[in-house]
Amino acid sequence: MPDQAYDVIVVGARCAGSPLAMLLARQGLRTLLVDRATFPSDTVSTHVIHPPGVAALRRWGLLDRVVATGCPPVGRYAFDFGPITVAGAPGDADSPYAYAPRRTLLDKILVAAAAAAGAEVREGFGVEEVLVDDDGRVTGIRGHDRGGRSVVERARVVVGADGRNSTVAKALRPAAYEERPPLTVAYYSYWSNLPTDTFEAYSRPGRGWAVCPTNDGLTLVIGGWRYAELAEHRNDIEGTLRATFAMSPAFTERIQAAKREERLVGASVPNYFRVPYGPGWALVGDAGYNRDFITAQGITDAFLDAEGIARALGAALAGSATYAEAMAGYQSGRDARAMPVYQLTLQIAGLQPPDEQMSRLLSTIAGDQVGMDAFARLNSGVISPDEFFAGMR
Repeated sequence: MPDQAYDVIVVGARCAGSPLAMLLARQGLRTLLVDRATFPSDTVSTHVIHPPGVAALRRWGLLDRVVATGCPPVGRYAFDFGPITVAGAPGDADSPYAYAPRRTLLDKILVAAAAAAGAEVREGFGVEEVLVDDDGRVTGIRGHDRGGRSVVERARVVVGADGRNSTVAKALRPAAYEERPPLTVAYYSYWSNLPTDTFEAYSRPGRGWAVCPTNDGLTLVIGGWRYAELAEHRNDIEGTLRATFAMSPAFTERIQAAKREERLVGASVPNYFRVPYGPGWALVGDAGYNRDFITAQGITDAFLDAEGIARALGAALAGSATYAEAMAGYQSGRDARAMPVYQLTLQIAGLQPPDEQMSRLLSTIAGDQVGMDAFARLNSGVISPDEFFAGMR
């Protein structure tokens, strides 16, 4: 086998890949981070970093850089179900705020942090092939740099951090489990003259939308409906969004006074877990686990996933655990953390009105600040569904 130039090659430099490369480099591992994009650049995103993700930024020494972009802190989540609105604090004393930065700003900060930690970063690098030896072990990648030159790089481990359409996952075809098809389709853009300091979520039968402040005095607005209705509304997205917003007369009045500043962007996503490792390879972030965007957990999940796999790879490559032991521990820890929120997300993405039990619970906690704070923290991922429902008994 040719000499391995790197301990780890990370394919994909956004919210999972750049933090992973940074954390590996901080452990002294020779790390190459590649992405076909150049930065700053935009990507489809729900933007919200819930308080657990904000806490990760603080641990990494990056929170001040995100705050310095002018992205406003969000210390209140409000959930409007029509007859009932529940509003509370999403964080705790250590991390009281969420943020929803533009991805052109956030991803550039993360890439720069990886480079500052000592990772080699190659932007504009397209991966064409994952290299596998005769024993079935991944040994590296073949791709082309931004000048079009063909390049082969070798590593002890190749990590796919390249999203739900991961080139690494497609090449290695890991087993999937807990799969569900797309449940919702949503479109978003940015509005001026729509001030808010709150993450606002609106739930109506078959429809949902959310509002959150972002950079430059703009407000992110995202609205969606059931995936089964995708074809029905494809030719009149703006009209369908207006009809959705009209389910709340108060919100309709607000957004009629606002101005959309950018084009509408839409997406629908499948739901799955993938086995996230094998001989010489691993998956992190959406490449290994994806859920509907309705709970806006993607960035926070990516950050926490990067921390988990960084610990496992560090142990395996240092020889303090076998690769199989370390990565099996990573997978079990990932699933234990993510599965309850995944199941909750699937329930919410059904866009069904609250059932009788949930209606009673919402009626009980409405106006009770302790209960409403707990509900906000459930939705931000600060407390688990089990913790929330145990506290409501």
